[in-house]
Amino acid sequence: MPEAYIIDAVRTPRAIGKVGKGALSHLHPQHLAATVLKAIAERNGLNTAEVDDVIWGCSAQMGLQGGDMGRMAALDAGYDVKASGVTLDRFCGSGLTATNLAAAQVISGMEDLVIAGGTEMMSHVVDYGGKVRAAGVAVASGLGTGNARLQALHPQSNQGVCADAIAALEGIGRAELDAFGVESQRRAARALAEGRFARSVVPVLDDAGAVVLDHEEYPRPDTTPEGLAAIKPAFAAFLDMPSSPGGETFRQLINRKYPDVDIEPLHHVGTSSGVVDGAAAILLASGRYAAAHGLKPRARIVATANMGDCPTLMLNGPVPAARKVLAKAGLAKDDIDVWEVNEAFAVVVEKFIRDLDLDRARVNINGGAIALGHPIGATGAVLIGTALDELERSGGRYALITMCAAGGMAPAIIIERV
Repeated sequence: MPEAYIIDAVRTPRAIGKVGKGALSHLHPQHLAATVLKAIAERNGLNTAEVDDVIWGCSAQMGLQGGDMGRMAALDAGYDVKASGVTLDRFCGSGLTATNLAAAQVISGMEDLVIAGGTEMMSHVVDYGGKVRAAGVAVASGLGTGNARLQALHPQSNQGVCADAIAALEGIGRAELDAFGVESQRRAARALAEGRFARSVVPVLDDAGAVVLDHEEYPRPDTTPEGLAAIKPAFAAFLDMPSSPGGETFRQLINRKYPDVDIEPLHHVGTSSGVVDGAAAILLASGRYAAAHGLKPRARIVATANMGDCPTLMLNGPVPAARKVLAKAGLAKDDIDVWEVNEAFAVVVEKFIRDLDLDRARVNINGGAIALGHPIGATGAVLIGTALDELERSGGRYALITMCAAGGMAPAIIIERV
């Protein structure tokens, strides 16, 4: 069976995802995707006519993010028209799923050269969604909240309320969550100061070639425990808010499935993933293509997996996904040198560490989305690149990357440094 190798990984810096405040918010989402596609082609001297496919993740495919961004961004990046493209949505897991599918195409022998990745401009998503709602048009949440039959079967709440519910069920308190948020900022600040992301990050230029953004915009390295302790919980107002006109509240949706949980608002901006704009790309090739074209593999795809979990709690998929992908790879948890688990909320990673009894020093070594931001459809590809860079920096062998996704899902992948 052919092997699938990661040849390279690139990403943009992450910008604050707010129109008028973030450095990238005035750009078209395709521009961000084209930025990383162009960079990965130029860095590796690709003949883009030989790119079999571009598999792209984008969760909120609305407005400027509608249509097939994978194809359109490739054309925008100057790729040969023979390089086709497709765009998919697995909510937060889109960029990781795109990479897993690209790897499967190569391992199956059906393709030899595939680029995976994703883009999300949260500034556009928030702005566009707000304008549409202001016009009196309903915007689909993507979580099935407007489907009465689905809500009867699998009540799905607000994600922040889900995070607070999991904390209540697991007995994880505000101080522990805040401590996790502070540590994410500390690790990210250290990584930035030491240039640990330098190999993967490419600047975003405008059409005239001027630099728009060449650094991370979201981190708050001066974060302290005292500062976080003073922040009010972000999702308190959602608890007793109707999930739909005349419908159950978000608290009631969870209590229908978990009647004994007493949800206390805990998570806030300092313990939740940052709203940002960004894009990332991963170049994958078969061994025969790499050898024939002088491409040096950086990592081998060992195994991939997908896992569904309770849609009502929504965020608990990473633990079973990690167990599944470890079993597929024939590895134990102690074989993994680098763990990357998306910091959707502090409780997600805190529970992950506790359930698998992991060494905290190996998990999100360079911080995560709490400090650096979570560009939804791109984050999975970002984390793969981050894990690869860290394996090379530290000399580790295996990395496992996973993340929760709406609807109660989690994709996962294990890579091996070569």
